[in-house]
Amino acid sequence: MNFELTEEQRMVADSIAAIMANFGDDYWLEKDRVGGFPRDFYEEIVRTGFLGIALPEEHGGAGFGIAEAAVMMTIANTGGGMSAASAIHMNVFSPMVIKEFATDAQRQEWLPRIIDGSDQVCFGVTEPDAGLNTAKIRTRGEWKGDHWLVNGRKVWTSTAQVANKVLLLARTSDVPEGGTPTDGLSLFYTDVDRERIAISEIEKMGRKAIDTNEFAIDDLRVPPGDLVGEEGKGFRYLLKSLNSERILLAHEAVGIGRNALDRAAKYARERVVFDRPIGMNQSIQHPLAKNWVELEAAYLLGQKAAWLYDSGQPCDAEANAAKYFSAEAGYDACLQAVMTHGGMGYAKEFHVERLLREIMITKLAPVSAQMVLCFIAERVLGMPKSY
Repeated sequence: MNFELTEEQRMVADSIAAIMANFGDDYWLEKDRVGGFPRDFYEEIVRTGFLGIALPEEHGGAGFGIAEAAVMMTIANTGGGMSAASAIHMNVFSPMVIKEFATDAQRQEWLPRIIDGSDQVCFGVTEPDAGLNTAKIRTRGEWKGDHWLVNGRKVWTSTAQVANKVLLLARTSDVPEGGTPTDGLSLFYTDVDRERIAISEIEKMGRKAIDTNEFAIDDLRVPPGDLVGEEGKGFRYLLKSLNSERILLAHEAVGIGRNALDRAAKYARERVVFDRPIGMNQSIQHPLAKNWVELEAAYLLGQKAAWLYDSGQPCDAEANAAKYFSAEAGYDACLQAVMTHGGMGYAKEFHVERLLREIMITKLAPVSAQMVLCFIAERVLGMPKSY
């Protein structure tokens, strides 16, 4: 068993490191203060071809797998943290559902425009009254003879302020007799028509550079060619891409945790109190060493999930477990980094307070820790469903 990065993965890691060297701590600190999408950073990722890292070469992508995309998300192991990762996250994982389930004609039309940056995608799934109970979404698509007419609301839709496309889930039929609760949900890849979609930004605790929004959809006209796959099977299609998202998010959480840990270790080596570096004290050493162990374990779990995904093997449990454990390990590292800095950990100039605010995203989204544990208990351990 070889744990070394492949030649391709090493190339990805080195290239991303070179890109991030041009976007240092000061750049991301300013973005955290004033907001504004990091367009110049995003365009550099597009220019170097990394937006299509896991998409087919025939459409302009690199033809790599989720394992290589996960290595790319070491972007989070910089001052960019989740702001940098989230700037490209949606446009890396969401096209996977198009790659897998769209028609050849749709792939030829849609994927090159995502890869070259012509189209920027947001994700319209979560709703205010449904939360994680996706079967209960109220956004409805009605067939009008030559088009769909969609009405409803979405929430926590990131990058909608700058996106021109939305991957949108809507109910197009009631649950058929004998069907599952998610039958009748259809997936559309369509234009963000701002005359029919009112977009309101949500103020939040971190990641100011990446807008997060509410959608109010009023008679959005969707052409039949914007339906992905078969009508009523959209949720099944989403599950495939959601595993890839969990894997990417796991690596982002490890990345931001490692970045916080490095900052804490450096501070502990250099900060002198009572005539000795605070890093000489075991009360400082042991928590940080424990963080390192947990982050290493989280990384390996995420790598296993990525390998299973790219091998075409079932990875529901591993993808969810990687997301859960990486978020916990990353959060603990960020919190300990603040504590190691003492009062200076509360100061923006040391950056660790920003990393702590941003790591919270990985604990909350796209699925809660409690739902992951319920999933593992039911699907892996064979326990009865608890909700």
